Amino acid sequence: MDTKLGSLKIPPASLPVFPVVFIMILAPVYDHLIIPFARRVTNTEMGITHLQRIGIGLFLSIISMAVAALVEIKRKRVATDSGLLDSTAPLPITFFWIALQYLFLGSADLFTLAGLLEFFFTEAPSSMRSLATSLSWASLAMGYYLSSVIVSIVNNVTGNSGHSPWLSGYTINRYHLDRFYWLMCVLSTLNFLHYLFWAMRYKYRSAGAGASK
Repeated sequence: MDTKLGSLKIPPASLPVFPVVFIMILAPVYDHLIIPFARRVTNTEMGITHLQRIGIGLFLSIISMAVAALVEIKRKRVATDSGLLDSTAPLPITFFWIALQYLFLGSADLFTLAGLLEFFFTEAPSSMRSLATSLSWASLAMGYYLSSVIVSIVNNVTGNSGHSPWLSGYTINRYHLDRFYWLMCVLSTLNFLHYLFWAMRYKYRSAGAGASK
């Protein structure tokens, strides 16, 4: 993709900074617009419960994977139309298309991590608050580890029977990233439904925390 921003060329390895930038932009919006609006709508002090925040984050992660799949389809279409499927040259498409999925991914992180930290801090016993809040970061680390496992499993499964693995090829244009993103979208949906099953049955320790549940 074309990573030029005017006369400046953005290194591809720096693109993951987008979620951080979006979180920095969305955090004030979250605190000063979304939460006050939710408080007025629900007539509660919290506005949105901890579990609802986590649920919103998980739902946004589904959207981010769907957007990533659609952007990848568009990127490969540009590569095909330009005759650059087997070329390592940059495609005539701006890298800002990738920012769309990072926008939803950053929003998902904002809601999910904030909800997790608040949930563990308020719902865990006082003697276990430090341990409980650390679990949110431990779950994030576990997610990064499992992502590598999923990539290996997908390549092993899709590479059987003489087929080309989804995440392997001479160039990234020969990858099947769109299929992988759709797979992640399905897995994220199943994860969201599994979360809803348990979240809807959870009883808050304090009545105020679950007033708008």
